[in-house]
Amino acid sequence: FSPGEMPNIYNSLVVKGQNPAGQQIHVTCEVQQLLGNNEVRAVAMSATDGLTRGMGAVDTGAPLSVPVGETTLGRISNVLGEPVDNLGPVRSSTISPIHRSAPAFTQLDTKLAIFETGIKVVDLLAPYRRGGKIGLFGGAGVGKTVPITESINNIAKAHGGVSVSGGVGERTREGNDLYMEMKESKVINEQNISESKVALVYGQMNEPPGARMRVGSTALTMAEYFRDVNKQDVLLFIDNIFRFVQAGSEVSALLGRMPSAVGYQPTLGTEMGSLQERITSTKEGSITSIQAVYVPADDLTDPAPATTSAHLDATTVLSRGLAAKGIYPAVDPLDSTSTMLQPWIVGEEHYETAQGVKQTLQRYKELQDIIAILGLDELSEEDRLTVARARKIERFLSQ
Repeated sequence: FSPGEMPNIYNSLVVKGQNPAGQQIHVTCEVQQLLGNNEVRAVAMSATDGLTRGMGAVDTGAPLSVPVGETTLGRISNVLGEPVDNLGPVRSSTISPIHRSAPAFTQLDTKLAIFETGIKVVDLLAPYRRGGKIGLFGGAGVGKTVPITESINNIAKAHGGVSVSGGVGERTREGNDLYMEMKESKVINEQNISESKVALVYGQMNEPPGARMRVGSTALTMAEYFRDVNKQDVLLFIDNIFRFVQAGSEVSALLGRMPSAVGYQPTLGTEMGSLQERITSTKEGSITSIQAVYVPADDLTDPAPATTSAHLDATTVLSRGLAAKGIYPAVDPLDSTSTMLQPWIVGEEHYETAQGVKQTLQRYKELQDIIAILGLDELSEEDRLTVARARKIERFLSQ
């Protein structure tokens, strides 16, 4: 860039040109570093096949901005807000930058209300907060995407409000399945697309790290419009927040930063905070967010899940042991926590029942070693009763 015309950090640049085969190339990048000597380092938001040195880059003079509002409902967009469902352009009168600051303290709403999901184990033992942040923690293959899909279905139907679903670095097949299910259950209305209840934003596994890192912000920007301008209660689903961290780690390595613990980026806490702090309830409306969190090697102390859980109001931990028993949803009732399980919020009776269930299940867990070695017959009468009760509770809490 010529002196005095350096783009700001987070500005979007457009690179246009032709590859040797004569095909047009149009790549949007985001400025990440100013290097001096009138050079910047930018991260690409789409595939960089065919890019060569010396191609012209144009500074748009603004951060990445995406269409927001009712016209996004029923549509699938990518990180740039461009539709990818072959239904023509999104005709929106409003566009909004994806980088914004979190609402001020004075705008926040601190009312406590329970958010009903219809999942027995969740509503009893670790209830969700309306306008809160909820995490579904689980390793590979214990079923994180299924509860998310179920809750999109249940809640979008019962809730009547709008939802935004962000697919961050997950399988394209799952994104397609979700879209088809939405159409079947009429959450997306094919005949009259404007009556749809959900907007989908995808940046899946095959996208470059820049796109996977920013697609969460794109989905959040769309949700913020419904909250701040339309004054609605919005649901934001993110599957999977770990892929956001993973993409950030790839970008961090590309930018030449020194990795920190377990090879993650040194700015892990800052990146997570800047996304999570925007997901909140204001006096105008609320964003309730349900996020799937992949747990590498089932280790909850790994920096990625550990940093995420610091931001959450409720954590639903999925257990491989329960999944192996065939109990679904495989929610671990002893590991899952919620700030809402307080007698003055859910009531004395609910609180006492939940504590009783946890005590019975905890005692059963302690007895399992004895049962494995000596068998049930060696237990006292009281312990046998506890085991029978715990097994009934386990089955009751499956769906």
